[in-house]
Amino acid sequence: MAGEYRASFEFLETIVFDPAIDNAIPYQSWGTEYIFVLKDTKTFISLQHILVMRMQLEDGEYSEPITIKHWRQDWQYEDESLNIYLGNNQWRHVAIDTDKAKGTWSQSVFQVDDSPRYESLGRWVHTNGLSTWESGETWRPLPRREFSVRDDYDLLIGTNRHSITPTGWVQEEDNLKVKLSSSSEQGQFGGIAEHSVLAREIGLNRYERIEGFDFSPATEYWDKTQVFWESVKHRWQDLLAAESSYSVKKINGQSLLMRLMMEADSIAAGNEPLREVDSKFVASTLDDFISVDQ
Repeated sequence: MAGEYRASFEFLETIVFDPAIDNAIPYQSWGTEYIFVLKDTKTFISLQHILVMRMQLEDGEYSEPITIKHWRQDWQYEDESLNIYLGNNQWRHVAIDTDKAKGTWSQSVFQVDDSPRYESLGRWVHTNGLSTWESGETWRPLPRREFSVRDDYDLLIGTNRHSITPTGWVQEEDNLKVKLSSSSEQGQFGGIAEHSVLAREIGLNRYERIEGFDFSPATEYWDKTQVFWESVKHRWQDLLAAESSYSVKKINGQSLLMRLMMEADSIAAGNEPLREVDSKFVASTLDDFISVDQ
């Protein structure tokens, strides 16, 4: 999955179950992504996606490259603990039985600010020319493509399928858009939350290998900001290791994502790579935005 890609993203609401809403407009976008291997120990693999884009201007010329840290995916063999989304912006850890974990790989997906998005177990199947991994059912927060424009549903319940192709790889999604009951106990574990399904959605994300595209801005951005983002990731890992339920909030209308991106952009604008991070700043920033249940 690592390397240089043209990535395209397509989502289509195929069935609407609630007569009060209309079919969403089909979503299509694409970008160019460099996927770095952050770590590979054979039983743990971490991949960081970095977007590099150039916009076509009104005069037909192209803008300077715009570099954006994108999502991260971690793969763990025979993982015995999953970080599960409960709804209402809350997560908690769930232990996985050793027998159930045997032979599986978990995929953990992290958002741009390195906060967890979803995690699930699945098995890679390599047979008859087919290499595919399929997740179990996962609960997920609203995707970035919709959380700022939709408020009629609370979460996605979906499955992923990743398949390796001769020219790259493909991610297929099968999602339900769900409205939670305000009176129910939330969470897919420890009691099934009352909810109603508003619509079904399918997604197709294609990663096609490309050559000749200048990804040097991605390399430069990551060289300058990697120490900062590693510090953010390690702080998250400390919080997750406590295995307490937690939620992420906004402060004066600002999200954790925007606060961290502003800091990273400031670092990237400098002339030299960051070699030492202000760990107190990172810790205090995350502590301000994250509420941990005691």
